[in-house]
Amino acid sequence: MLSRTADSLFWLSRYVERAENTARIIDAAHRLAALPSSYGATGNEWESALAATGCLELFTEVYGEEATAESAVDFLAFSPANPSSIKNCLEIARFNARAVRTALTAEMWETINTAWLELKGYGLGELDLGRLSDFLRFVKRTSLAFDGSAYRTMLRNDAYWFSRLGVYIERADATARLLDVKYHVLLPPEAAVGGSLDYFQWSAILRAVSAQTSYHWVYRQSLKPWLVADLMILNPQMPRSLASCYENLTRYLDQIAQIYGRQGAAQRAARTAFTNLESTDIDTVIAGGLHEFLSTFVEENIRLTSLITDQYLL
Repeated sequence: MLSRTADSLFWLSRYVERAENTARIIDAAHRLAALPSSYGATGNEWESALAATGCLELFTEVYGEEATAESAVDFLAFSPANPSSIKNCLEIARFNARAVRTALTAEMWETINTAWLELKGYGLGELDLGRLSDFLRFVKRTSLAFDGSAYRTMLRNDAYWFSRLGVYIERADATARLLDVKYHVLLPPEAAVGGSLDYFQWSAILRAVSAQTSYHWVYRQSLKPWLVADLMILNPQMPRSLASCYENLTRYLDQIAQIYGRQGAAQRAARTAFTNLESTDIDTVIAGGLHEFLSTFVEENIRLTSLITDQYLL
């Protein structure tokens, strides 16, 4: 496969996944912002959403003001000044899909092209918060349809594997950033861990990533922050967990190495990261500092992206 084809497949899947993750973060912030003041909500939920997507600094440069629901949603969903806005993600995804049209199945192309056309119905800066839920459902539905069509219709060859690498690299990054922000930005300093505000924040986040039912199925008890962290970091049964993402990254990188006949730095880095996740437990992670663990993970995830790029995509 040509490196530019592999690159387009990789980034096509990354941008579709990024659009969905951004929609889920907006959904979580929207739910948290709706909490009554009696629960101790402080109104910083939109700032935390911007931090979770890595866009807070750029938002401050563009708007020069404290985040509000309207400005944050506009920036995260539509703003051309934000390279990772949902609108930009879907447009770049379609650009990459056109570049590798013959490597995609008809269902995958139709999903991306239809979403791009439907996106035009949501005008820049014209989305009122009353229609926000419909828009977020549209974005998540698009990602699920694209992912499902890839899973059900693509040949299991290098085209499929490179597209899967993009999904899991992006998903791991989003999960780590969301958890990190929850622990260090979202909960006010004076709020007690385990209090009513803490409970509703974790509940909203689990609902946003479709993990609330999974949490109760696995742990069969009320929400506890360290168990939520365990589910989203170390539990390989949870599709959005860091362990699950790296299990898949390791498998697909090994399959690429097998078909191309050579292992490399990307395979070794993914295998090391997965082994580290398998060999630790949540008590060890928290004792060593959850923020430090997640920050290191994000840096290593970025490093793996660079290794994959150098090894296959240049």
